Amino acid sequence: MSGDIVEIPKPKRLGIRNDPLLIIKNSRKLHGRPATVAGPMVRYSKLPFRQTCRHFNVDIVYTPMILAREFVRNGHARMADFTTNNKDFPLIVQVGVNNVVDLLRFAEMVIPYCDGISINCGCPIREQIREGIGSALIYNPELLYNMVKAIKDKYGDSLRLETKIRIHDHPDQTVALCDRISEAGADWITIHGRTRTTRSSVPVNIRAIKYIKEHIKNQQIPIVANGDCFNMKDFWKVAEYTGVDGVMAARGLLANPALFSGYVNCPWKAVELFWYYTMEFGGLPFQILLHHLHCMLEDMNIDKGLLKEMMLMRSTSELIDWFDKYFILRRIPDSDLTYTPGIPYRISTPKI
Repeated sequence: MSGDIVEIPKPKRLGIRNDPLLIIKNSRKLHGRPATVAGPMVRYSKLPFRQTCRHFNVDIVYTPMILAREFVRNGHARMADFTTNNKDFPLIVQVGVNNVVDLLRFAEMVIPYCDGISINCGCPIREQIREGIGSALIYNPELLYNMVKAIKDKYGDSLRLETKIRIHDHPDQTVALCDRISEAGADWITIHGRTRTTRSSVPVNIRAIKYIKEHIKNQQIPIVANGDCFNMKDFWKVAEYTGVDGVMAARGLLANPALFSGYVNCPWKAVELFWYYTMEFGGLPFQILLHHLHCMLEDMNIDKGLLKEMMLMRSTSELIDWFDKYFILRRIPDSDLTYTPGIPYRISTPKI
C-alpha cells in the first residue's frame, strides 16, 4: 500500500456522510434519484480515476477486483493493487475470493481504509471461474452464504458488505440466490443484468433486474442495477423501469467520468483533473494512463488522426509534451480548470 495509507486514522471510517448503505437508502429522498455508483473495472478503477469521478456527482466508488489470496500473502501485491488516501471515500473494495479464511484475512487488512467490501460474483473470466471466483459463486450459493455470514458475524454494521452478482438463465434462480445472500446479512446487492456467458455487446436484461427486485423476500434490502449505463438517459431508463435503489456505471464512466453530472460527452475539465490526480498520486502504469486518455478523447470526438498519433507515445513525459503541443492543458492548482465547452486546441486545425 502507498505511504498515504498509513496516515488514515485507524478507527473505523463509517459515518453518516460516508456510510454507503445510508447513501443508497436515502438517495431518492435527498436527491430525487437513485444512488450513483462507479463500478469496479479490472486495472482501471485506480485512485486517480476514482478521484476524478468524485468531482462529477458520483456517490460511491469501487476499487478494481483484488484477489484475496495474493493480497493476504504477498506484500508486493498489496502495494500494486490497493492505493488510497484520506479523501477517497465512500470507498468499496471489491475482492475476488473463494473461501472464508482468505476473505476474513482480507477484510482485516482493508477495513481501516475503506467503507465496505464487495464480493465479486460476476467476473466471467475463465481463469477466475476455474478458481471458483467471480461468477462461479452464483452457482455455489452455500459458499457465498457462508462468506457473507462470516463477515457480518464478525464485523456487523462496522463493515458494510455487498455482493455483485450476474443473473442466471432463469430469474427465479437469481431470486433464490438473493434470498440466501440477504439471509446471510448482506447490506445490499448489485445485479449485473447479464448471465455468465452473455457478451457485453448483448443488451443488458433490465426486465430480469426488475423481476428479481420485485420477488426478493426481503424487500428492505437495497438493489443496485448494473449494465449499459452510458448516459443519464440510460440511468433514468433503468431507474424508472426497475425501481432500484442505485445505478452503477463502469464502461460509461471510463469514456466519460462526468456521466452522472449530465454531460453527454466527456468534458475537457475531466481530462485536466485526471492528469492532475495521475501526477499527484503517481503509480499509474503508462499503458493504463494512455488507455484512460484514449477513451476520454475518443468520447469527445477528437480527430482520429490525433488519437492514432497519441497511441504512438511511449512515456508519460512524451505524452505530456504531446498534449501541450496540441491542446491548452491547464495545470492544477496553478490555474483554474477549463469550464468552457469544447476542446481547447492550441492550434485551430491540427495537422497530422
